[in-house]
Amino acid sequence: MITSKIKELIEREIEAIRNIPVDGIIQEAVDLIYEQVHQKKGKVVVSGMGKAGQIGVNIATTLSSTGTPSIFLHPSESQHGDLGMVQENDVMFLISNSGKTREIIELETLVKRLYPSIKIIGLTGNPDGELAQFSDVCLLTGNPKEICPLGLTPTTSTTVMTVTGDVLVVLMMEKIGFTKEEYAKRHHSGYLGDMARRK
Repeated sequence: MITSKIKELIEREIEAIRNIPVDGIIQEAVDLIYEQVHQKKGKVVVSGMGKAGQIGVNIATTLSSTGTPSIFLHPSESQHGDLGMVQENDVMFLISNSGKTREIIELETLVKRLYPSIKIIGLTGNPDGELAQFSDVCLLTGNPKEICPLGLTPTTSTTVMTVTGDVLVVLMMEKIGFTKEEYAKRHHSGYLGDMARRK
């Protein structure tokens, strides 16, 4: 009984991944990041609240470790001085499954007050939300139903966000021709660092 239930939950997550829109929009995000970071020497500033923020931390650190400088900016802390991390040539990467998260919507207003022309990439499950409307490039997740029995706890939604982030990272690595040698420079210690330095 329990094994069949586990298999069912896994299948629902797999189906959600299969339903991530493959519409070419992610290439626009890659091109925008390349222009702002690798040509104009800005960085990616990732932000999200709650579980979306935790996914954002993963995306930011993975981008940085693979040759695309990125930081995570907590949307609430941005209202208490951390907005100073943002620079003119940066690109914002804002994450909200609902596309309505108050702190993310406010962050857009605040950062545009600082740099009116700053570019924004959105990652959301809601094509009609405010985040999708004000983003220069909007990545959609397909808005899957959560496997949580309440239909509330971020589960499937964070899975598709993670996969979308992984695809973005890999496409960026290919775009910049990121090598094993460059990877090793960013991973001095640990198992991955050791593996990267092996011939």
